[in-house]
Amino acid sequence: MDLSKIRAIDVHVHAEVSCHDPEDPVMGKFFDAASAYFKAPRERPKMPEIIELYRETQIAFCMFTVDCESGMGAKRVSNYEVAEIANRNDDICIPFASIDPHKGKYGAREARDLVENHGVKGFKFHGIAQNAHPADRMAYPIYEVINEYKLPVIFHTGHSGMGTGMRGGGGMRLKYGEPMLIDDVAVDFPDMKIILAHPSWPWVDQSLSMALHKDNVFIDLSGWSPKYFPKQVITYANTQLKHKMLFGSDFPLIHPDKWIKAAQEVGFREEVMPGIMKDNAAKVLGLA
Repeated sequence: MDLSKIRAIDVHVHAEVSCHDPEDPVMGKFFDAASAYFKAPRERPKMPEIIELYRETQIAFCMFTVDCESGMGAKRVSNYEVAEIANRNDDICIPFASIDPHKGKYGAREARDLVENHGVKGFKFHGIAQNAHPADRMAYPIYEVINEYKLPVIFHTGHSGMGTGMRGGGGMRLKYGEPMLIDDVAVDFPDMKIILAHPSWPWVDQSLSMALHKDNVFIDLSGWSPKYFPKQVITYANTQLKHKMLFGSDFPLIHPDKWIKAAQEVGFREEVMPGIMKDNAAKVLGLA
């Protein structure tokens, strides 16, 4: 990847639809509800369409599915399919993977294979969708592999658009989105770079504290339009955490250009924007 040819790195892009398999009906219901909540198009782009859009906009991106087969009973998009397509487009796309923590040691086998043989550069976990406490010891065999290779991990934090408005929240438990639940993971796996996804509302200050305290903890600003960011997010992004904040959109729910346009109007200092948009992510992802 030639960093000089891209204007930003989006660390949070979802691959929701397989190119080979039909959409899982359980997952489809959650995607429809999330699209309504975000006022996003209900048509879900396939991975080649996502790549085309990002190449046109000169934005590199991390692409992943979410494996929530145990927590939601929904068939995942294959990590191997994501990796194959991303690696064919490695000028713009960075393959991440997702493994349900309930898969434990068997999940650790998959994680190692994905890293060693399929070029995966990071992982995504979503405790709410996976119905799992982030520091549950069942996940530790998977974390051990990631820590061994010193790779980044994105953890969903805060409110979940997935399940919002559905009966009983679709069965999802918001408590697993509390950022401080990940603090034990940051301590126990210090070589694993942890990215706390989203502004973490209603626990915003927990994420800010963790990113200040732990050298291996970062924050991505995806999932919200910047015009809705709590003021302390802007304050810390401009000062003590200017090297810890990463651009993320949560595409296809939020278009990256829409996020960028809003970010230019909320008070980020001009001198911190290059770091937020590209340079910080390049370092976390090992590209610089």
